[in-house]
Amino acid sequence: MSKLASRLGVFLVGIPVVLLLVLLNICNHLPFHFLAISMVLLGSMELYDMMSRKTKLLSKPFVVSCAVFLPVVSAIYSTLTVFTDIKAVVGPEIVTYAYIVTVLVILFAEVFTAQSFDDSILKIASSIFIITYCGFLFTFVSKLTLITDYKTKDASILISIFALMVFFCDSFAWFFGVLFGKKSRGIVKASPNKSLVGFFGGFIGSIAAGLIGYFCWPIIFNGSIVKTIILGIFMAAASIIGDLAESVFKRSTGVKDSGTLMPGRGGILDSIDSILMAAPVYYFLISILYGYGQ
Repeated sequence: MSKLASRLGVFLVGIPVVLLLVLLNICNHLPFHFLAISMVLLGSMELYDMMSRKTKLLSKPFVVSCAVFLPVVSAIYSTLTVFTDIKAVVGPEIVTYAYIVTVLVILFAEVFTAQSFDDSILKIASSIFIITYCGFLFTFVSKLTLITDYKTKDASILISIFALMVFFCDSFAWFFGVLFGKKSRGIVKASPNKSLVGFFGGFIGSIAAGLIGYFCWPIIFNGSIVKTIILGIFMAAASIIGDLAESVFKRSTGVKDSGTLMPGRGGILDSIDSILMAAPVYYFLISILYGYGQ
């Protein structure tokens, strides 16, 4: 019942709240950027706590601050596009530059503060992984707010369909798995309760969300319906892999959930794992399939 209640909570409360923040286009989606920063803050803290059980890391405040720095840069840049012509000076690749800076700062910190270098490689690699996984990957969601052209006066619809594709994939996978997947479980050792039927449901859910975009906003999701189906297939694959990858992290560190912040679902990382993997896939594919650029 707790699982059912949590799924219903996502559908009845979670999705409407996220979509409201997306559609609330103040200073180029500033409320949505605050949500992204909060997710990265909480997610990076959870991942740090998980990894610190098995490996050496740099200090928690330092690593978490580096991870949060990336969506903050993305939020500031996105907001400045409303008031200045900053795109004429630097493009959205500023987020990539910020990521490089954080990597250099982590290297600098270990070089000049370490008293012993026996665990330096582990500390550097693990810390960089946290800022990459929680921080850098999430900036691709933030960068969607920068996509504007004659077809999209703002990116609300593109972000909304992205969110629906991930949510539908996760929910349909769970629904199909619970109802029809008991005989096809155990195919992935990292998450033995996941079933082949559940994965199939995830693909159906992601494609269905894409088709909502295709039929409701054809000027945005333009061209052949095949493109939308391709987008849905890749989004489902990325979302499922993101979910399974986090299962690997939890098994590797010996925890059941990434945290306890969300009753019935675990931690924040348990809820955004699919988003982290799907965000760069969506960002690149809408550029390739629909020609959206910066």
